[in-house]
Formats: sequence, structure tokens, C-alpha cells
Amino acid sequence: MKAIQLTASSLTAFRATELPDPKAGPGEVLVRLRAAALNFADVAVATGAFPGATFPMVPVADGAGEVAALGEGVDAMGLGLVVGDRVIPHFMPNWQDGAMTPRNIAAMRGITLPGSLADYVVVPATSLVTLPAHLDFVQGATLPIAATTAWNATRSAQLRPGSVVVLLGTGGVSIFALQFAKAAGATVIIASSSDEKLERARQLGADHLINYRATPAWDEQVLKLTEGRGADLVVETVGGATFARALNAAAMGGTIFTIGFVSGSAISIDLLPIIVKALRIIGNSTGSAADLAEAARAIAAHRIVPVIDRVFDIADTAAAYAELSAGGRHFGKLAIAH
Repeated sequence: MKAIQLTASSLTAFRATELPDPKAGPGEVLVRLRAAALNFADVAVATGAFPGATFPMVPVADGAGEVAALGEGVDAMGLGLVVGDRVIPHFMPNWQDGAMTPRNIAAMRGITLPGSLADYVVVPATSLVTLPAHLDFVQGATLPIAATTAWNATRSAQLRPGSVVVLLGTGGVSIFALQFAKAAGATVIIASSSDEKLERARQLGADHLINYRATPAWDEQVLKLTEGRGADLVVETVGGATFARALNAAAMGGTIFTIGFVSGSAISIDLLPIIVKALRIIGNSTGSAADLAEAARAIAAHRIVPVIDRVFDIADTAAAYAELSAGGRHFGKLAIAH
């Protein structure tokens, strides 16, 4: 089969190659991959910032395709899978449901297991989620990490009509969170350094826009917009540079859902706002296959369409990585078509 390999921890160490066709073993499914989508974790792997990767390897955690063959015993598992089904492999195939454990997150596609830049991949049958019928393969490939993370963020705060959500930036997780939050009837405040991106977010339903270059004290603006109440949920995608402002922007009993560290992971914070406002600080590392399935069902029910900034050809993988690693240029997701 044709594949792209990452041969070293470098953004220029991609090579096209031929690898043996994998075979599905007992309880496994052979998936013909049709598309992939990038996350910052993929860039971290390619720059040596993510531990556990060995080279050469087939990169990119997220992908989508169709069932090409069923391994022994899959029919008896009651999953209803048949050849030709359009499916999404979960990023961490051993994490089926329930709480995170060291064992169920040890195996990660595109890091410790073959990723999505190949014609075929073998995965456990239980790690597959049905692709929503209204999405194509490229759109479906964006779901495993970003949509699952955003779904868990919105679910963590039990959003309902009248809830207030603050989103930082316009990357994949933030835009999925915007779409999920609006589907739940929440009010969404989004911050970005780009007026053009803010306008695109408004067209997706964002209620209030903050350009944090023009308004560096964006947390104070959140409090002003909410008449001093603050946000029920702040999806913290930036890290050390914004965490204190996220605490200030949160309402009493609010949730800070922290997933990003692009501005650094080391912080010095005042505990008093956390204590006085009884805030919940939730760290997240994506979610289980069951979480992905829930996110996919919500996407199907609300006819949500993932926002894709640009689709690269698989031959232009290095350019796709360069675009993501540049930071701040894309809106939504970057994808790679086979």
C-alpha cells in the first residue's frame, strides 16, 4: 500500500513509500482510509515535543474511511459492521468507555500506532464510530480529537439555553465548541486577534466578538457583556498566558476546561478566585470511543458541518504541517485528502 512516513522528528522528514498491506486479525477491521485531519499533537510528534513516538512511522492521528474487510469474530460482536461502511477510527483505540486509565491511553494512532496517512489501517472493531451520513470523508476525519474534546467541554458544563460560553481562538476545538454550544442554546463569546475570523465566527452563530489585540483585558469585557456574572464555561485553549484571565471571566460555579498550552504550560495563579467562586478546573486529553460516538450522534442530529479551512493533497503533507505549525493562520481544521 502507499503511505507517507515520518522518518525523524522534523517537519521536513516526510517520505512517500510502499508498505505491506495490513491484515485484520481476530476482532479487528481493515479500514480503507480516505482522508486525514491535523491536530497540534501531530505537529508536536513531528517536532519531537510529544513523547513516545518512534521513527519511521505513519503519522496523523485522525482519519476516516470505509470498512474494507472484517477480521475473525467481528460478525459475532454485534456491532453491525459490514464491508463498505463509512467509519471513523478513534484516536486511542483501547479506550472504549469509562474513565481514563494508563492502559487505555497508551496506544495512540499516529504516535505509537500507525496513523492515517496510508491506504489502509487495521484497528479494533470496537474503536470504530459510524460517520454521520451528511458528512464526507474529509469532514469526518476532523472528528476524533477536536470534536470529541469540544463535546466533552460542552458536556462538562451541562450547557442549556441561557448558559454562557467563552472560547479562545478559532481553531478546531473552539469552532466545534461554538457549534455544539449553539446547538444547546447557549450564548457564545469568542475571542480572536483577527476581525476577519471573528466575522466568520459570527456567521456560525457567535453572539459576542472580542478582538483581544484591541481589548487585551478580554476577561473584563466578558464580565461587562454578562453584567458581571461571567461565563459558565471557558474553553481554555491557550495556556499560561491566558489562564488567570480565564479564571476572572468565569461565573460562580463555572468550569474552566483546559486543553491547550500553545503559550506555555507553566503558570502562577491566585487560588482565591478558584476557591471563592467554587470553580471547576478540568483537564482533558480527548475522550473515549463512546465520547466520539456521542459527539458524532450530536453532529448528525443537529446537522453540524465541520469547518475546514483548507484541504491538502497527501503529496503536500509537509506543506499541511507547515501551515498548522505556523499558528494562528487557519480557521477551524486543516485536512489531508488521499
